[in-house]
Amino acid sequence: MMYRIPVNDWADFAVMFCRTNFRPFFRWFSGYIEGFVGSLEALLAFIPVLLFIIIIALLAWRFSGRGLALFAIVGSLLILSMGLWEQTMLTVALILTATFISLLIGIPLGILASRSEPAWKILRPILDIMQTMPIFVYLLPALMLFGIGLAPAVIATVVFASPPAIRLTNLGIRQVPQEVMEAALAFGSTPMQILTRVQLPLALPSILAGVNQCIMLSLSMVVISAMIGAGGLGGVVYRAISRVEIGSGFEGGIGVVVIAIILDRITQSLGRGPVGKEQG
Repeated sequence: MMYRIPVNDWADFAVMFCRTNFRPFFRWFSGYIEGFVGSLEALLAFIPVLLFIIIIALLAWRFSGRGLALFAIVGSLLILSMGLWEQTMLTVALILTATFISLLIGIPLGILASRSEPAWKILRPILDIMQTMPIFVYLLPALMLFGIGLAPAVIATVVFASPPAIRLTNLGIRQVPQEVMEAALAFGSTPMQILTRVQLPLALPSILAGVNQCIMLSLSMVVISAMIGAGGLGGVVYRAISRVEIGSGFEGGIGVVVIAIILDRITQSLGRGPVGKEQG
């Protein structure tokens, strides 16, 4: 009989070892993440609903045009009429938190990968695993290490959403023409000046594409993370599935679609600049 490699035993041992020996750290980090998400949610909820809708509509108009602005108004009013505004604010807070952490990790690693071939060779297979692993698998270790709540949802989302930020930052910097970098070097620029004043500005469209993908993956993972107590619109959908409530599930799904379209169109437009400037 062929020898069976005990991958499951190794995984169980690794998770239990971390849980046993680093429990204070995980509790501290979990409290920090939950506090950050809670503060952001409170800030979003503090803004009057109509003012919030106007701000979103103005941003949509500025960066993507009147069509998205009208959709933002109608979609937001629809969410409000369905009684899902609080859940929507929690979902947005989770997305913004996970995206911020993903970019905080992903962009520096992407810069490192673009400047070091050995680093990219190490990162590439890790990113392949992170992007191809079934997303439900991320929930299990996050649940064991951080317990039920917002923290494991954010951590699982960061693991799932950060690879595009790393890949597209690396790709954007590598695609900067060599002639431009040689010209900057000829004018006496230091490596840090070349990075900050030449490579990053020219790689910005690719980096913003990574931001867009990071937000979209964060949204999809935050919804699934309702299975481990994340709440928000994902919680509405999950409860509807468990109770076979078709209408409630449809309402939660509509809320997710509205958020996804607004965030996707605005972040896509950031790389092109405001609509007014394009038309001018």
